[in-house]
Amino acid sequence: MLKAENVSKTYPTPRGDLRILEGVSLSLDHGQAAAIMGPSGSGKSTLLYILGALDPPTSGTVTLQGTNPYTLNEREQAAFRNDRIGFVFQDHSLLPQCSVLENVLTPTLVAAGGGAGDDEARAREILANVGLGNRLDHRPGELSGGEKQRAAIARALIRNPMLVLCDEPTGNLDTSIADSVADLLLDLHKAHNTILVVVTHSPSLADRFPIRYRMANHRLTEA
Repeated sequence: MLKAENVSKTYPTPRGDLRILEGVSLSLDHGQAAAIMGPSGSGKSTLLYILGALDPPTSGTVTLQGTNPYTLNEREQAAFRNDRIGFVFQDHSLLPQCSVLENVLTPTLVAAGGGAGDDEARAREILANVGLGNRLDHRPGELSGGEKQRAAIARALIRNPMLVLCDEPTGNLDTSIADSVADLLLDLHKAHNTILVVVTHSPSLADRFPIRYRMANHRLTEA
């Protein structure tokens, strides 16, 4: 289970604390998928980074499968993220000098016992599942926008995470490609029984999720 309880986030500024989140709570079980909508600057991405153990809350708690990552030391927290959480960002964040296959394998290289032959076999299988089985040796510059995002999704799944977090995964794609990426995300979510959380400005993408939230005035409410 993913659980956030009374999470708040502020940043210090010369004019006083800047409030981003206030009293945010949510709870999601394995197999559940949720979309978070809201205007730019409402705190959607900040919440996603807090859920993903990338940015600690000012107050409140976050737990994934009973573990609060912010109680771990830096090394343990990095291992927690790599083992349990997959990220898909709007700009895909692929390494330009690496092939598609190498990009997907990068999370396994820092894992204990990672980089083994079974990791490569799994990477090849996932890439085939996302329609990139014939693009393994291509570099990101040789891919279309939709193909880059498919590679990013494959990378997010390589460690078989329990939580997949997506920040505007279709934001840079045209409508038809965005629809195919959304299909892929939801199909893989069901196949892997993950917890899926997507931040999006797209009403059509959000409408495909059984659980929908809206972020406004620093708070999260069910839409």
